[in-house]
Amino acid sequence: MRPEIAAFVAIATAANAGTNVPAFENIDVPEHVYDGGWEHFVGGGVAVFDCNGDELPELFVAGGSNPSQLFNNTSQEEISFQVQTPDQLSLTGVTGAYPLDVDSDGIMDLAILRVGADLLLQGQSDCQFSPFSKLGFRSDDHWTTGFSATWENDETLPTLAFGTYVDRFDPDGPFGTCGPTLLYRPDGGEYRKAEHLEPGFCSLSILFSDWARTGRADLRISNDRHYYVRGGQEQLWAMEREPRLYRSDEGWLSYSIWGMGIASRDLTGDGFPEVYLTSMGDQKLQIFDPRSKGPTWRDATYEKGTTAHRPHIGGDGRPSTGWHAQFGDVNNDGWDDVFVAKGNVEQMPDAALNDPNNLLLQTSEGQFFEASADAGVASIAKSRGAALADLNNDGRLDLVVLNRSSRLEVSQNTSQGGNWLLLDVAQDRPNSTAVGGFIEAKTSHGVQTREITVGGGHAGGISGFHHFGLGSEDHVKVRVIWPDGAPDAWQDYSANQIIRIQR
Repeated sequence: MRPEIAAFVAIATAANAGTNVPAFENIDVPEHVYDGGWEHFVGGGVAVFDCNGDELPELFVAGGSNPSQLFNNTSQEEISFQVQTPDQLSLTGVTGAYPLDVDSDGIMDLAILRVGADLLLQGQSDCQFSPFSKLGFRSDDHWTTGFSATWENDETLPTLAFGTYVDRFDPDGPFGTCGPTLLYRPDGGEYRKAEHLEPGFCSLSILFSDWARTGRADLRISNDRHYYVRGGQEQLWAMEREPRLYRSDEGWLSYSIWGMGIASRDLTGDGFPEVYLTSMGDQKLQIFDPRSKGPTWRDATYEKGTTAHRPHIGGDGRPSTGWHAQFGDVNNDGWDDVFVAKGNVEQMPDAALNDPNNLLLQTSEGQFFEASADAGVASIAKSRGAALADLNNDGRLDLVVLNRSSRLEVSQNTSQGGNWLLLDVAQDRPNSTAVGGFIEAKTSHGVQTREITVGGGHAGGISGFHHFGLGSEDHVKVRVIWPDGAPDAWQDYSANQIIRIQR
């Protein structure tokens, strides 16, 4: 063993001793399987949101060649779901979905990604949906695998970005035939025809983020090298009037991976978001470098212990294939952890076939260690989309994992961890959930900064309460910096409750 690796193992082992490993219990839920041919080797996302007003989040799960389904949340102390899928949501060809309040009426709508025409559905009462009648949104037949949204320039409607994958109609494909990212910008109360952000390199995850804290969200795209083959890279589009790619002389570091998922969260306490990127092979944690004065993130994967590049149990030594990634404090100790869904694309012989999911716990020293087996979430199914979300409002993050060719998995967090806070943030104006704003939670350990975004992950996202772990702190100061940059005053709250912050 190299000396630097031995030193890291010693540090990590010492830190692990003081970190509480959470416990998850598998919950029996109705059967659902994401499946299908090669168009559904990727995708398989889940949207988590409340659609009936009881403040418990429902699950809308992609089915691929199987019909998508809506799981109504019937949880009390124990998590439970019933399938209650309206006709409008029983769809084939669905790769994923993201909840957002497009029309700012306080009811969640859905952007549905498909192998086919994408859909923008208006939420109505009691989990009913219908196509928007007046927005002018039009989608051609694409293979869509990524989505993100933000509000630009005080617009009433959000800007929408749909990331497309291989152009399956190109006779020269599939290699080197990647489609563009489609940008729908509003013009008053309707959407203009989609702009094509090109070159497209087969995106599998996209995310609008105000990475520089300037009030403008730029668009990060993670691309799959398997199909663009050469000449491509990860991308960051500056969302100017005419979008353009950031250049190396501005601080952007060019690199190419088999990119599949994006997670974003401030881990260092400087207020700027780090990113975690999944791929076929290494999973990359990148730390933002504010000294560069530009869009510069530097690899910290080995330094922080977040490699997750091979299976950690089972003995398969081939490279891992990562999909959904998400930050969240699963043991409520005040330090964000990382969940990574893993699974072979199908039967790729150069990648691990038995590829357990990862749960990387962060210690107070900023290091991470693998704990999914001990926590009970090291599934070896071909996992795709996932969600860390509090499904029964008990202050603990539970886990949903959508698998290819095997059943949906839901796991309840039964840990006796630290204190917590759930925050509902809303404003009575366009952009009702304050997308593009920031939440700051201050304790004696420092400030946790949370950007409010729609997008990222792998083919699915969450809208609902914002969860903060607080460790032993029984009080916390909270403020919201709204999307227009206006900050609230700091407010004191007791731990272990749901707080509603209305602008």
